[in-house]
Amino acid sequence: MANFSKPTGPQFSVDVYQNEFLPEGGRDVNAIVTVTAIGGGTTAGLPQPAAGGRSAAVVLMLDCSGSMDYPATKMRGARDAAAAAIDTLRDGTAFALVAGTHVANEVYPGGGRLAVADARTRAEARDALRGLSAGGGTAIGTWLRLADRLLSSADAAGAAIRHGILLTDGRNEHEAPADLRAALDACAGRFTCDARGVGTDWEVEEVKGIARALLGTADIVADPAGLTADFTTMMERAMDKEVADVALRLWTPVGVEIGFVKQVAPTVEDLTARRTEAGPRAGDYPTGSWGDESRDYHVSVRVPQAAVGQEMLAARVSLIVPDPAGGTPVTLSQGLVRAVWTDDMVMSTAINPQVAHYTGQAELADVIQQGLDARKSGDRDGATAKLGRAVQLAAASGNADTAKLLSKVVDVVDAATGTVRLKAKVAEADEMTLETRSTKTVRVKK
Repeated sequence: MANFSKPTGPQFSVDVYQNEFLPEGGRDVNAIVTVTAIGGGTTAGLPQPAAGGRSAAVVLMLDCSGSMDYPATKMRGARDAAAAAIDTLRDGTAFALVAGTHVANEVYPGGGRLAVADARTRAEARDALRGLSAGGGTAIGTWLRLADRLLSSADAAGAAIRHGILLTDGRNEHEAPADLRAALDACAGRFTCDARGVGTDWEVEEVKGIARALLGTADIVADPAGLTADFTTMMERAMDKEVADVALRLWTPVGVEIGFVKQVAPTVEDLTARRTEAGPRAGDYPTGSWGDESRDYHVSVRVPQAAVGQEMLAARVSLIVPDPAGGTPVTLSQGLVRAVWTDDMVMSTAINPQVAHYTGQAELADVIQQGLDARKSGDRDGATAKLGRAVQLAAASGNADTAKLLSKVVDVVDAATGTVRLKAKVAEADEMTLETRSTKTVRVKK
């Protein structure tokens, strides 16, 4: 039987979708940049882990505060889910378990170390999980800082991927909001983290804020029985990541202003404020870790006015990874955004389908949040208008998952016109699910 080895890393491509034509005096240029990583390439030309380094290092942070015993299924579900996640680890992955209360406690392997996944350490970790019990408060910043120390230890040296999984069931009540913000700022760019809320007593914005800052995913698991499947999926995705610290580098000519840079698929995330300067007229926007996947970004720039017949490079979009030795970053792929001035009104007024689609998806995320905020504040008319617009956008774009979530909050009279009625009673889990998943988008049909 022939031996086939899995390629050691994905190949990246950048595709730009735009209408480059502007009318005389036109200045705003919009483009959708699709970044795709496909297995079958090699990491030739990519920075390599240090000799003997781990391919990945993972820390699981489990809420063990007193509320996890109410009901007791939360604590049991968390233990079972963590055990399933540990079983999903690839051999050789460095890992640790952290019990989070008003302090952070490393429950396995202990001593500020990481274990190396194999049959023995997985069994030991499962034994440690069985000893976890609920008690104490919630200070998530302390959990993240401990995870950061572990993922920066010698046991994680050379790990291409550093990742955390965080589970909480309550509000971050035992530290100041500024302490959590400071912890997130300290951890940003050092590891990625998926965050989950179990039950319905946690703050959606806190959990989403953790995932947003650490370039991970956020979601709700309203029923603890769903934790095992969710943790298994999260760990499988973490194990599939192969290239870390990928950034979108945007270079613009003199006179070009950047409007915004947003990820628009698979979720809407505004990256504009996360720019770090990268030389003259260039800036980097973090995208986190990649496996085999594709994501879309909306880039909007404003160019100087020009006469009909002129054209210019409006922006160059490159995908880069840092050189561990501190040398020149490696460029994985790049695409160009152009501007061409024309007096053909048909050409200059056409809206690119990809740009139109994702503009609608970004508006969908915004109006859902605005509608839920209005509903919570008692503004029924405002909530009806915003959520009605959300129903209309979801229907028009084919976002069936969001449409289904909206139907649990409003009665849909006519989706095409956005005519809805607020439901008199809405389950808390349904409202939180809609809020947590409001930024999830559907891909445009290319």
